[in-house]
Amino acid sequence: QVQLVESGGGLVQAGGSLRLSCAALVSDNYAMGWYRQAPGKERELVADISSGGRTSYADSVKGRFTIFRSNYKNTVYLQMDSLKPEDTAVYYCHARLGSSEFWGQGTQVTVSS
Repeated sequence: QVQLVESGGGLVQAGGSLRLSCAALVSDNYAMGWYRQAPGKERELVADISSGGRTSYADSVKGRFTIFRSNYKNTVYLQMDSLKPEDTAVYYCHARLGSSEFWGQGTQVTVSS
């Protein structure tokens, strides 16, 4: 069974930082990612990381966010720095293996100006 549990969201002022965690009860051959969905917006991919450690980022967060994973801890992280009000959204952890995908329940990130 696959379970993803996010934590680390909260309220932060613009320019601040948060680190999101996803406790992922998946095999380490899954690709992992973080998505976000703001009110009235489509869910978008923020960052992902392959089982081999290759990373990619949305243009809007490049240079500010970092995704990394700990296989030993079975956890994937999203370090978010220089946060902007536009980053306000529910952030979801995501796991994929082939055609199978799984979602966490989401954690709210709110950035105040």
